[in-house]
Amino acid sequence: MIFKVLYQEIPNEVPVRERTKSLYLEANSAKEVRHKLSDRKINIEFIQEIDGAHLDYEKDSETFELETV
Repeated sequence: MIFKVLYQEIPNEVPVRERTKSLYLEANSAKEVRHKLSDRKINIEFIQEIDGAHLDYEKDSETFELETV
């Protein structure tokens, strides 16, 4: 499964929409995503499983890059 993770780079700051970044990760569950990203100093806002038409749309985006962790 592919997950889209919305996060802030500064973990101890109040989230601001304009500074939200996203990354894409392959994992079996949202819990596994959190575990894989636990060593990074980021504030995870939201984890969303994407598939089908949504995944195709994200793949067409220039920012789509599947990370390997």
